[in-house]
Amino acid sequence: MKVKVLSVTGDLVKEINLNDSVWNIEPHQQALYDTVISQRAALRQGTKKVKTRAEVRGGGRKPWRQKGTGRARQGSIRAPQWKGGGVAFGPNPNINYKKSVNRKVRQLAMKSALSVKATDIVVLDKFIFNKPSTKEMISIVKNVNLDTQKVLILTRDKDDLVNKSAGNLQNIKTLNVAKLNVYDLLNASKLLITEDAIKAIEEVYV
Repeated sequence: MKVKVLSVTGDLVKEINLNDSVWNIEPHQQALYDTVISQRAALRQGTKKVKTRAEVRGGGRKPWRQKGTGRARQGSIRAPQWKGGGVAFGPNPNINYKKSVNRKVRQLAMKSALSVKATDIVVLDKFIFNKPSTKEMISIVKNVNLDTQKVLILTRDKDDLVNKSAGNLQNIKTLNVAKLNVYDLLNASKLLITEDAIKAIEEVYV
């Protein structure tokens, strides 16, 4: 599979071949589903909390005697059935939402996601920034016809100039290869990826 490599001005620099074992496999739907669910679950903070009957203030005295009133027996006005009482089986911060996925399944999901997005990539030879500039980043995105898309920018290593230049742009997210993940790949409409980043991805997943 051949793709064009463009400069920051949108001019054709050359063509390169993508490795079919990474960018052109049959996507495995179950692996994609399991991995995305696992990633989304890991993002949950688990900080929600409600009070149980032991934590609600008041209710220390028995509201009425056990027998002889004709009413149902009650031990505390802070029991769950009372207004203002504690909550039974409510959420607490000790819940672990994480779901584990096997390493081979994660690798298959990554290759599947890359294959799904193989037709939506734009390859850049390199980014050229002397200083952080949102204006220059907008210009680059327009030059490669991605200004109306939800774009994921991938670089080989962490690039502070690229990250800061795209930081104020709502439809652009930046990642380096070490932080590449299935959810962000599938969530983007287009991938703007450097040639070095493609080589780094193939080094890992071939």
